[in-house]
Amino acid sequence: MGKLTKIREVSLQYDITARALKYYEDMGLIQSTKSDDYAYRLYDESAIKRLEQILILRKLNIKVRDIQRIFQSENSDVVLEILSQKVTDIDNEVSLLHELKEVVIDFIKQIEQFNFHNESDVKLLYEKAKEIQGQLVNVDYSGNPSTIKRLIDVTEKLEKKPDVRIVELPNCRMITSGEGDKETLRRFDRLWSKLDTKRKDRFFPRDFMWWDEERKVSIWWYAIEDWVTEMDTKGFEIFEFEGGFYAAGICRQDDYSDGMRVYEGIKAWVSEHESFELDERLGHCHLWHVIGPKDTNQELGYRQLEIFVPIRLVGTAK
Repeated sequence: MGKLTKIREVSLQYDITARALKYYEDMGLIQSTKSDDYAYRLYDESAIKRLEQILILRKLNIKVRDIQRIFQSENSDVVLEILSQKVTDIDNEVSLLHELKEVVIDFIKQIEQFNFHNESDVKLLYEKAKEIQGQLVNVDYSGNPSTIKRLIDVTEKLEKKPDVRIVELPNCRMITSGEGDKETLRRFDRLWSKLDTKRKDRFFPRDFMWWDEERKVSIWWYAIEDWVTEMDTKGFEIFEFEGGFYAAGICRQDDYSDGMRVYEGIKAWVSEHESFELDERLGHCHLWHVIGPKDTNQELGYRQLEIFVPIRLVGTAK
């Protein structure tokens, strides 16, 4: 057996989360192995090479299902088809941008001629604005570079970055679901939902989830008020939550790619900031929380997820 690389080393070397590695493995894109004397995932040289191919294709904004097709193909026909379609998509987007430019220029000219005291002119202006809004799309600039370096430069400059806000979560008592099965999580859900109906405020979320990389399970937490005792927690453990600063951003729930975009975008924002640095460590990892009232979620057509990445002021001791 050749050289085996630990999952943590792969994560650091390629700046990819262990969760993303697991996702690629679950999708059948790479394979890990385990040795008798090591409990966690290891990757051999062929898996590393395959990962490099995945990362290049993802930089080209190739979808995971298309990467699956490429790897399943025995020749280059599929990858040529997918890349050719990408070029066509880019050409279409460039054409659309030129068209929108002409529309906006025309809009500017019409505004200059409008009389805002004339009701009919204002109505025409409104209709023109709706026309422009209808043509706007979320343009995906993935580029068609001649070199990998150019590819990375272009995608990093043009990739849609999340809006980031800084929040401070307080030190408090929380109950934890522990590494339970689905039934345990259902019991925990019922418990905290009942406790939540007795809250004195509605200003902040109290339930959070996080992914335990070592045990490969989702853990659920809920911040309890002072009146809650062990008698009220139905056997779930109470612990002291450290609290601290977090950089937060919004993504779509159940959209892994969008979640990774926001998570990686927050980390990039922090790395570029002079005053903050990441503070992810054992027991102090990134959290997420499903937000939004039911009625607004129905109007949006999806549920929002807020991701919290722990940070600290530069120079602050751990």
